Amino acid sequence: MTTLKELAKLLDISISTVSKALNDSHEISESTRTRVKELAAELNYRPNRIAQQLKNNKTKTIGVILPTVTNPFFAEVLHGIEMAATNNDYDIIVCLSNETLHKEERSLELLSNGSVDGFIMAVAREGQVKKQTKHLQAIINSKIPILMFDRVVNEIECDKVIVDDFQSLYEATQYLIEKEHRKHILLVSNIEELSVGKLRTEGYSKALKDHNLKPHILKLDNAIDVEENIYNYLSKNKEIDAIISIDHITGIVAINMIKKLGKNIPKDVSVIGFGYEHTQLLSSPKISIIHQKAHKIGEMSMKLLIDSISTEDHKLQTIVVPSELNLSGSTK
Repeated sequence: MTTLKELAKLLDISISTVSKALNDSHEISESTRTRVKELAAELNYRPNRIAQQLKNNKTKTIGVILPTVTNPFFAEVLHGIEMAATNNDYDIIVCLSNETLHKEERSLELLSNGSVDGFIMAVAREGQVKKQTKHLQAIINSKIPILMFDRVVNEIECDKVIVDDFQSLYEATQYLIEKEHRKHILLVSNIEELSVGKLRTEGYSKALKDHNLKPHILKLDNAIDVEENIYNYLSKNKEIDAIISIDHITGIVAINMIKKLGKNIPKDVSVIGFGYEHTQLLSSPKISIIHQKAHKIGEMSMKLLIDSISTEDHKLQTIVVPSELNLSGSTK
């Protein structure tokens, strides 16, 4: 493998000049920079990443811990993280907690031995349910920064990138009440125990309370038959004239069950779900969604963590990425 020393010898210039030229230093003339880069390309020169890391005490690598990638939201966030990492000359190592506390703890332990400069993560379902945070605080105490997105732990002092889940549901519910004059709005939830689920439920409940309307909440367990439970609930509660799903899948299931009952969407029942742009292609009629801007959440998370790593007096921030109510065929 060609080294800086060999390039310098062939070009009859100092090693320092070669290094500065490869890094586009303004101290080096354009002609010299061109000569150095052309020879480096010809000889397939690659910088010694390990040597750079030792010199700068930085790995230029970020650990990303996700609950799952089968949820399109997390996959889209990951895409945003990866693009922002590439644009800033960082690499990422991705681990999946599979919603378990043990796997989350293991991933943090594995990568906190000098492999990464910091972590981006959405906490696992089990950790939130059990309210276990010691492993997270231990990483921060070891001076490795953590940035949390979407599912966050308020008790942990770190950078956070979130959607205003309360306001998102408040505004969606408000729309159904004021614009579509719906009075019996069902909230369908299979993430009730998560921080985001609680906030979304609170936003829904507050909007109903402000209009003196009764809440209808269907809590689902991932282990049960979602289709059967939604179908049975709608069969027994024929007054339901609107549905809000606070996850990425049950809204689409609800559309299918409403049609199975012979009702018209949106004439008889309106439906709003959480999702992203392509979610609307998965149902007929196209589902109206609360768009979380997952890709932007990923980009903002990476940029904020890099700032935390590179700035000595970095002040912790919580960035709120505004969601957007995108109306389509499932609402009037």
